[in-house]
Amino acid sequence: MPELPNDYAYKKRFDAVLAYIDANLEDDLSVRTLSHVANFSAFHFHRQFTAFMGVPVSRYVQLMRLRRAAHRLVAVADYSVLDAALDAGFRSPEAFSRAFSRAFGAAPSAFRKNANWQVWNTVFAVPHFSRTLLMQVRIIELTEINVAALEHRGPPGLVNASVRQFIEWRMRSGQSPAASSRTFGIPYGNPDTTPAHAFRFAICGEIHEDVTPNEFGVGPLVIPGGRYVVVRHAGSPDHIGETIYPIYRDWLPASGEELRDQPLFFHYLSAYPETPQDQWQTDVYVPLQ
Repeated sequence: MPELPNDYAYKKRFDAVLAYIDANLEDDLSVRTLSHVANFSAFHFHRQFTAFMGVPVSRYVQLMRLRRAAHRLVAVADYSVLDAALDAGFRSPEAFSRAFSRAFGAAPSAFRKNANWQVWNTVFAVPHFSRTLLMQVRIIELTEINVAALEHRGPPGLVNASVRQFIEWRMRSGQSPAASSRTFGIPYGNPDTTPAHAFRFAICGEIHEDVTPNEFGVGPLVIPGGRYVVVRHAGSPDHIGETIYPIYRDWLPASGEELRDQPLFFHYLSAYPETPQDQWQTDVYVPLQ
């Protein structure tokens, strides 16, 4: 096998493998198939994959299948455990449930009712994700942003009701049209650890004038300027912790940076229903000193 010219070329081959796995979770993902995608020797591929990813190829494929199953179980009401088992390549719901329980510490039906995303993010602390994150972060200087904001208070699961209220204000007021104004979200606490009754989340739209008094509870707010580390999250915002946790766990200790005493915020780059939530892109802004 010819030598690769540099680390970038090596990473590029494995990125192609990871993208192939993501797009073909229901198909043949054997070592032979994946080594062909990477243009690596099938004889050595398993060891190369394990060294690069930090987990064996079979374990990674199973984790990705379980990850998709967990997403669907939480998001789709009529998605059955049998459907999840078959889609994940298991021959029986029992075998799927055992693997799911070992990974997430809860049976699929229990996870659906009370998804523990903190455990979830521990399960998916695959070393490669940290390396990929280090390649994707950027540090920017942000100018302060004036927004109109509606603050949600209460269980995170009810945020969407507040979002609908904010959308109604947007449509009626015309002050922050979604087509031409940026949309943001500000969590005032970690939903995995904050008591449900104490959780606060601001739904925000960019604005260039004073907020007109209204019955929706929408008022003015300023997103502070300054230095931020920015990382893009791909997929449903419901699972944005997959992107946030590695920033704190892996990037920050190695960066030499210090956090500012201010909440992080999200910039939503996609709109629903024009873009399905599993295809959303969201930039995560974490404030730095």
